[in-house]
Amino acid sequence: MRRRRFLACLLAASGVAAAGTAAAGCGAQRVAGRAVGLRTRFSINPAGPRWSSVGQAFAGAARAAGYETGTGARITVSGLSALSAAELNHGQTLLDVATPLARLAGDVEVVVVPDDSRFKDFGDFAAHLLARPDGTLLAGGPQGAPDHLLFGLIAKGIGADTRQVDYTGYPSGQEAVAALLSGKAVAAAGVLADWGESIGRGRVRALAVSCAHRVPEVDAPTLLESGVRVDFADWAAAFGPDGMPEEGREAAVRMCEEVTSSTGWLAACRAAGWVSIPLGGDDFRLWLASEVERTRAVLSDLGLLDSVRATTCWGSCGNGH
Repeated sequence: MRRRRFLACLLAASGVAAAGTAAAGCGAQRVAGRAVGLRTRFSINPAGPRWSSVGQAFAGAARAAGYETGTGARITVSGLSALSAAELNHGQTLLDVATPLARLAGDVEVVVVPDDSRFKDFGDFAAHLLARPDGTLLAGGPQGAPDHLLFGLIAKGIGADTRQVDYTGYPSGQEAVAALLSGKAVAAAGVLADWGESIGRGRVRALAVSCAHRVPEVDAPTLLESGVRVDFADWAAAFGPDGMPEEGREAAVRMCEEVTSSTGWLAACRAAGWVSIPLGGDDFRLWLASEVERTRAVLSDLGLLDSVRATTCWGSCGNGH
């Protein structure tokens, strides 16, 4: 698919309009039962099924904060996998076909092995990956998706030959679980929600979690604690249409910042197991630009892109590493 069409089609699927349409239907609404004041209306939609849960939670938190949703200025919830897919398809990024508004939340990823694995801890796994990257069978989501990116970052972080990493991608988390348990892989990565049941039943063990702080329900260290400088989340963010008028962008950024600091949003994140990583406005735009470069670097390290300008750190962590 040609460069601009790839992400334009992705975002259009959720109703993100072309330049000049962002303000269509945008107005002020006095919300019944709320404090006296005017609120801008927003239509909040996920860019695809992957972001439906976070999109619904964000829209619910916006309503609880006094915003009317369903009509008005269009906001699309998209994220890391869309950015990576655009790079793999030589398409334009979210910076090119949408207006960045705010980073919202991220899914914690976990590195797991079968319960009877010879890898007793992350150090055992890392040593094997360093010595034999082409003989350490890894599994997760589709090639080039966040799970694959995480293994690329781990390999680079421990000094392994990233291009030799032997990774098989599967369309769903259930298929990745089956591959690991059937012996088709010795380790896998994925969002904690996909692996929680298998961990709880003792079928697999978690070697490490990807976020900066330990997860209470998982008995595993962080990658940072394990000596790998990776703080990673499969993030989701809010975007307006390409060419969004500045006045509309400012109103949308204010709404995002208010909602992501609300108790309702924080409660929704806790319930879903997401990491709340809010970042809005110009700061988010700058972060996203670095994220684009770093994503290209990881994909290049994995041999999925020809060559890109090298960078030394991944940008999807909440601490901005």
